[in-house]
Amino acid sequence: MNVQFKKGVLELCVLVLLDQKERYGYELVQKISEQIDISEGSVYPLLRRLTKEGYFTTYLKESTEGPPRKYYKLTDVGRNYLQELLDEWNQFSNGVNQLIKEGVHDD
Repeated sequence: MNVQFKKGVLELCVLVLLDQKERYGYELVQKISEQIDISEGSVYPLLRRLTKEGYFTTYLKESTEGPPRKYYKLTDVGRNYLQELLDEWNQFSNGVNQLIKEGVHDD
């Protein structure tokens, strides 16, 4: 898949997944990787930035498989931001789909 496509939607994917439930970084990577081919290295800088911007809070939770894990929790500010992104995404994807539909039928 086109790298620019992935970069643009990765933020939205992370926010959507954290809206469902609190997760740790590697869990997010695995979940997103089920649908989109991404590298682990692309998610962690995004998590740091979004945390710094106040969209997430973090906490450590003991793990049975090694060191404690850092969990990310969506804040109210993050939820509002997610809603904005979803609105933009829907407008954008509907517009692109409409253009594709028109292009396919223009012979």
